[in-house]
Amino acid sequence: MNRYPFEFEHSKPFMQQAGEWVADVFYDVLPEAGFEVRDEQIYMAFQLERAFAEKQTIFAEAGVGTGKTLVYLLYAICYARYHRKPAIIACADESLIEQLVKPEGDIAKLARHLELAIDARLGKSQDRYLCLAKLDNARTDYEDTEIYKDLYENLPDFVHRQAGMQSFYAYGDRKQYPHLNDEQWSRINWDPFQDCFVCEKRHRCGQTLSREHYRQAADLIICSHDFYMEHVWTYEGRKREGQLPLLPDHCAVVFDEGHLLESAAQKALTYRIKHDHFEQLVTRLLKNEIRESLAVLIDEAIDRSEALFARLERQSFPTPGSDRRRIELNDDLVQEVARFRSVIDAIEEELVFESELFNLDGYQLRIVEEHLETMQKALSLFQSSNSLICWATDSPTGLTLVIMPKAVKEVLKESVFGMRIPVVFSSATLSVNGSFDYVASTLGIERYLSFSVNSPYDYSGRMEVAAPAWTNGASFEEKLEATVRLLSRSGGRALILFPSADQLRQFKQSISGHSICNEFNFGFEGDREISHLIADFERDETSVLCAVSLWEGLDIPGPSLSNVIVWSLPFPPDDPVFAAKRQDAASPYEEVDLPYMLLRLKQGIGRLIRTRNDSGTIAILGGELQADQQLRELVRNLLPEGVELKAV
Repeated sequence: MNRYPFEFEHSKPFMQQAGEWVADVFYDVLPEAGFEVRDEQIYMAFQLERAFAEKQTIFAEAGVGTGKTLVYLLYAICYARYHRKPAIIACADESLIEQLVKPEGDIAKLARHLELAIDARLGKSQDRYLCLAKLDNARTDYEDTEIYKDLYENLPDFVHRQAGMQSFYAYGDRKQYPHLNDEQWSRINWDPFQDCFVCEKRHRCGQTLSREHYRQAADLIICSHDFYMEHVWTYEGRKREGQLPLLPDHCAVVFDEGHLLESAAQKALTYRIKHDHFEQLVTRLLKNEIRESLAVLIDEAIDRSEALFARLERQSFPTPGSDRRRIELNDDLVQEVARFRSVIDAIEEELVFESELFNLDGYQLRIVEEHLETMQKALSLFQSSNSLICWATDSPTGLTLVIMPKAVKEVLKESVFGMRIPVVFSSATLSVNGSFDYVASTLGIERYLSFSVNSPYDYSGRMEVAAPAWTNGASFEEKLEATVRLLSRSGGRALILFPSADQLRQFKQSISGHSICNEFNFGFEGDREISHLIADFERDETSVLCAVSLWEGLDIPGPSLSNVIVWSLPFPPDDPVFAAKRQDAASPYEEVDLPYMLLRLKQGIGRLIRTRNDSGTIAILGGELQADQQLRELVRNLLPEGVELKAV
């Protein structure tokens, strides 16, 4: 069977032949199957051919309806087969992944109409999988134990008994438990403090089995931005520990909705330290025959850890609109960190002697040493407060210290953009005022190709955008009443976008007692697994979907989404990450807040019109548009040609 979807001639450059085949697909094959020939697609195809041929990074900004996904999929598949390595398609979130892999999604369409067998497999983030160890605890630790007992009893048989490997299969995906809300799921999913290395159930873990499956993909591995960046961040550490990297060697990367990569990088390139996790780690050593000097140091380290987290508790403060607690850095905290580090130093020296005595299990010793080394790297950043961003998060099991190096772009430059492979950023919103400098600078990209093509749709007669005039400064009550009027006028059929989970929760609490809840079904992000919420919203035409994370990626054509309500302008939160960005900027509002908000708002506006036949309204409820005429003009410039920003 031919390895390529075209007859390959060794005398001609491969990418030239691939480009000719892609052109044939768009000019001949897909139109015969009922697809529309789009000039924007052809233009994008020629641009991507150059990026793949020259192994360059490219910003591919293409509006809604240009069919950009089909273009990058065709090139990625050809390139993967040429190099005999899979290409990675990294999406911003799980809803975008679903758009690609669902039965009527883009990969299935290509496979069907091109009569092409495409080997595409999912590599989901670790926190999307059930943790057997946490499930054991959940069966006794919470009031709703019956939920978790039922999950446990319905696990595959091989989890509970010995069985041949041929009977094992992947399980435990978040999508398999749609009835759990996000809080219930967080009690049983994998988290960074689960020590998988010593888990006796790791060979029966759904996450492990899934990894073994997707690593065998011949064409494409579909994953999230978070997961790809986790792969980058843990690559060297996993190799040192004798483990395989999270993703196999690959030939190219496509970042769908690539403007969101920076936040994924920040999330992945972090260190997390928790007192109870550290205590469990070092007390393992006490179960072995160790010297008294090491035992004394372990007790001292636990005391120092308790002292550090007690001080963090006193010096961390809530941040409105964010779950990140701001930490007040001062000399007392830095000295507490230094004292803790000195004890860890002493333990590391003692472990060198213990390893020579062979009193400790080599595997366990290596795990402890790796954890201690990672903690030292994290805490060393406190020696120069200008080199770190830190915050704390709270949970029922105590405070977590989160430390992120400021130089995220340096890691990206070396480990992603320095690999000499094609890297494609695809999105409808990569530029600000026609420039790609904002996204490029945040990611540390110095050399890149770029192009921008507009949507082929005629928006002028199909989209209305309104910003209400307020009498009380856009108070919560005013916005709630405006939302009720808008929902009544459109008969539901609405997506309401919130900049933060706090604002969504406040709306959910207030709207629940309103009579309009008797007219329409409301779905709230966090109540159930997100892909099932989206599917229900699409099926129930008059329903209302309220979300925080669906500013991009949501693709619901037809009347089910006829009304987009932007509850507030999506400015970034005042959390430690953005506070650090503002601190480093000469003009924080113009360089940080405004570009972020405009990109996100443009994405939210793009949820409305998904086909030529779609129509509807967008309401922007942010009170700033009434008070700031310059801001209003910037928002007006975001709108498609022919669409006006009306006052109602």
